[in-house]
Amino acid sequence: MIGTYWQASRAPRYSLLFALPLLVIYQILTLTVPAGPGGVDVRNGADILLQAVFVWLAGAWGPRVFMLCLIGVGAWLIARDMRSHPGRLSAAVLGGMLIESLCLSLVFGIVVSGLTFAVLGGPPPPMALGLDQLRLGRWTMLMLSIGAGLYEELLFRVVLVGLLAWGAHKLFGWRPLVAGIVATVLGALIFSAFHYIGPYGDRFDVYSFVFRTIAGLFFSALYLSRGFGITAWTHALYDVFLLLR
Repeated sequence: MIGTYWQASRAPRYSLLFALPLLVIYQILTLTVPAGPGGVDVRNGADILLQAVFVWLAGAWGPRVFMLCLIGVGAWLIARDMRSHPGRLSAAVLGGMLIESLCLSLVFGIVVSGLTFAVLGGPPPPMALGLDQLRLGRWTMLMLSIGAGLYEELLFRVVLVGLLAWGAHKLFGWRPLVAGIVATVLGALIFSAFHYIGPYGDRFDVYSFVFRTIAGLFFSALYLSRGFGITAWTHALYDVFLLLR
């Protein structure tokens, strides 16, 4: 039973359907939260970066085209998986994925903080938030937390690490294992640096940079072993728990 759950929960029909509520909740919140300082709409940074390509190609229609492509590709992957593995979806598997994500999100901070402490040999300083971020409301921060789980995992794990690994293998002729390791480490460093960019970025300090780099390695390992859905939910729940503290 455990082996069946482990394999099924990584399949696109479960992984992508499990991530769908995050997309729905995030999109609803983007329509309801107030604008940020200066009247500018607030969005998760990874969401903005992913949409930027489509805005460049399609102009004002870019965000709609991006959403259609996102839903369309997801639906195609789910349909292909269900054709290859026919059968009814199991509510028990989806429930198990939620419990697993919840447990992983609770231990994530302890594990990554412990590794960061081991690397730097000191306790964490207070989180250095950007000035504009301090002015954001709780609902806006909830939207950003859910968007982080969905879009940061899509951008930094699925797209960035995948492209880096592909490029290292095809362009430099590295073996897939070496290319994957280099791509994962470089992707984690870029993921960490991303959090200090823009008006809502945190103020830089070494501890948070190392913490987020190790977090990037953790999420990459989780994505490879447990799939996109559980990784996205783990990331989102961890950020939400930080918000509720």
